[in-house]
Amino acid sequence: MKLNLFKNMKFTTKRSIEALIFLLLFLGIFGGIGSVMGVPNMLNTIMNTSYSLLLETVFYLMGITVLSGALGKLLVEFGVVRLLENILRPLMKPLYNLPGVAALGAVITFLSDNPAIIGLAKDKNFSSYFKKYQLVSLTNFGTAFGMGLVLIVFMIGRGYAAPAMVGLFGAVVGSVVSTRMMQRLVLKKHPELDAPVSNMDGDSQKISFKSEGGIFLRALNAILDGGKTGVELGLAIIPGVLVISTAVMMLTFGPGEGGYTGEAYQGVAFLPYLADKINFVFDWLFGFKSPELVAFPMTALGAVGAAMGLVPKFQEAGLLDGNAIAVFTAMGMCWSGYLSTHTAMLDSLGYRNLTSKAILSHTVGGLVAGVFAHWAFVLISLF
Repeated sequence: MKLNLFKNMKFTTKRSIEALIFLLLFLGIFGGIGSVMGVPNMLNTIMNTSYSLLLETVFYLMGITVLSGALGKLLVEFGVVRLLENILRPLMKPLYNLPGVAALGAVITFLSDNPAIIGLAKDKNFSSYFKKYQLVSLTNFGTAFGMGLVLIVFMIGRGYAAPAMVGLFGAVVGSVVSTRMMQRLVLKKHPELDAPVSNMDGDSQKISFKSEGGIFLRALNAILDGGKTGVELGLAIIPGVLVISTAVMMLTFGPGEGGYTGEAYQGVAFLPYLADKINFVFDWLFGFKSPELVAFPMTALGAVGAAMGLVPKFQEAGLLDGNAIAVFTAMGMCWSGYLSTHTAMLDSLGYRNLTSKAILSHTVGGLVAGVFAHWAFVLISLF
């Protein structure tokens, strides 16, 4: 009885300390911003920025996700995904040290989002082609292509088609680094995972892409089902865009021409202040000419949808160029919110203890993707 009472007291004390630290941080952050902007202006800016993002960015992104979802479903329905898998299959082993069927995971996540790879990985028919350490590395491999179609279509819609393609190539390079590094870290610490994934059902048939019905009906169902999936994805990005983008924008942008008025997209310009101290690093690595641009990759760590919400404001402020879009596309696609998904993805596979290795590997992969995209764009610009 006394032991249980001691444990309860210890737990209560720990929770009290945690609550106290949270309150101090919460009051410190908002108190600091409020002291600069004024509390009424700060609150009005938060509401106005969120409302503006919802109307001007979220619904635009949702339109893209619905259209890309319908397109992706059509590509699956009529065999284009299977064709792409067959084309990409020979590249899997030399580039990623993965079996050829992994190409399907890259295509599926490119057309949808990161967690789609887990649906495949938990399919015994699919996972039987892998060794255990390779299956674990699919979290990094699939994440590097998450929301790729949405991101690229978004950048093309902003008038940056060529830089977006350079960024796509950079994301591929980053995915190779992330996946290979994850495999090496896992094997070094857990050599016992260098063993085939057992197929409990003994089913060794290939993944089926068979469809039934007439062409018109199949096309109609694919469009409607894909569009519905796009709506769900569009709804899923709303919290990230509104909460994360609003916070990042308030830390990125400064006051308006008339000072602080409570209008949308005003802030304390804290991130540019910090980035400006070491901007020579960002300039050399990524070619960022404005310290504000570092907000995009930082936001992409948690949610690439939220990071895309920053682009229209950057473009309006005249901060964007082709190089920035190439780097944004590479890092946004490669990272695609991995900090918010890696733990859940590995947990669903039963390897939560490897989360730190996955995050470290993907952090390096995303940085490599951005650096490669920058210097590739510089090289291409010379011709």
